[in-house]
Formats: sequence, C-alpha cells, structure tokens
Amino acid sequence: MLIDTHTHLYSDKFASDREEMLKRAWDNGVGVALLPAIDRSSHAAMLALEAAHPDRCLAMIGLHPVSVGADYEEELAEVERYLAQRKWVAIGEIGMDLYWDKSFQAQQEEAFVRQCRWAIDYDLPISIHAREAIDNLLELIEGIGDPRLRGVFHCFTGDERQAARALDLGFFLGIGGVVTFKNGGLGPVIKDFPKNRVLLETDSPYLAPTPHRGKRNETAYLPRIAEKLGEIWNLPTTEVGRITTENARQLFDLDQFAVSLPN
Repeated sequence: MLIDTHTHLYSDKFASDREEMLKRAWDNGVGVALLPAIDRSSHAAMLALEAAHPDRCLAMIGLHPVSVGADYEEELAEVERYLAQRKWVAIGEIGMDLYWDKSFQAQQEEAFVRQCRWAIDYDLPISIHAREAIDNLLELIEGIGDPRLRGVFHCFTGDERQAARALDLGFFLGIGGVVTFKNGGLGPVIKDFPKNRVLLETDSPYLAPTPHRGKRNETAYLPRIAEKLGEIWNLPTTEVGRITTENARQLFDLDQFAVSLPN
C-alpha cells in the first residue's frame, strides 16, 4: 500500500471527474491521501472531501505562503480557530514561496513561525512549502530551536547540503514527480539519504511525473514515483511502498485515525 502524503484532491481541477479520479488512485494501490490546506477559500471543499471519504482522506490545516497577503492575520485566526476544534493530521501546508512574489516575505516568515509554534503546542507535524526558500526556512526552524518541531519538506528539490540540514533537524523529505524528471537532479540527493526519512507524494494536480509531465497530476500516479525511487535505491517497488508507508505512519501518527492501513 502507498500513502500520498500531499495531494490537493479537493482542487477544482478535479471537479468534472473527482470520484473517478479517486477510484483510479485506490485501484492503483494508494490507501490513504493527506490533504494540505491552502486558505479560507478552499477549507470547505477540503473538509467536504474528507467527510465523504473518512477511511481514505485526512485533512491538514494551515495557511499556504502564497496566500499570505494583507489579510494574513485574519487567515491565521481562522487556522487557530480550526486547530482548537478537532484533531488534525498536520499543520500545512505552511512555509515560504519567494518564486512568485517577495512583497510579503516578512509576513510569510511571521506566519510560518507562528504556525510552527502552534504545531509544538498541539503536538502536530508540519508540511512545509519551500519554493526558493529552503535555506530561509531551515534558518527559521533552527531559530525556533525546539526538538519537538517535526515534519516534512514537501516536494523537496534542494541539494545534498540542504537535505543534510533538514535531516539534522529531524525532518523528512517529501519526494514527488520531480524525481522522475530527466534533469530533476534529485537522484544523487536521495540515493544515500536515510530511507526512514523519505515520504511519497504527488502534489496533485501539480507536478505530474514522467510520462505525464505537463498534464494534470493525480494520486493514481504515485506508483510511478515509487518505481523511480526503487530504481535509485535498487529496491523493488513493493519495498519502497513498505518503507515509505511506515515512515508516513510514524510521522503523522496515522494509527490514531480511522483510515485504511496495513496490519
């Protein structure tokens, strides 16, 4: 069984065929999908999907860095309100994105640190978005300096030095479709990285793996990522699935949720 640790299955990109898309995922061996939050505009859709598939889908809560703007305090207040209401699988996706716009960099940093402190208070892992900002985020985590802070660098695309720093801080790496790209550059980074610190993800509907690159991504493509990781590690795909499923189970404490997990 595989676990997609980061997939936006509630996206409008799946509006026309969501249930068929989900069936393809389950039929392709994906047992559980973790749903990262974006902002107030998408919470209702995310929670509706989780409610419709409680044995398969688990929601996170958090404020995506691209959604950090002039109203970020109101957005964070909503996250804090949700955190007090129920149990969540993680706080995410949170972090920094300096690729599109640096206008709100200071606010992104503030939002990230505040949500990290909530993660510590609620004993939850975090799912980190780190586009053009891996070193910035590593420095912020080091500045927080609390070993209880744990989580995953989602869609990791950094180098070996950054991977080592993340490992030293106790974090996992989320590996998605980029690992299948001819010039993705992740092979050397992940080859000798500790296998018990790696998670699988699709980030659907974005970043489809080869041979679907450039098209809409979906969770059913997760086995292709596992296969590529097996090639890099010289392991059968079934063993990659076993290892990464156990890793997800550990980081996200999945046994406390009523989802379909292997015995």
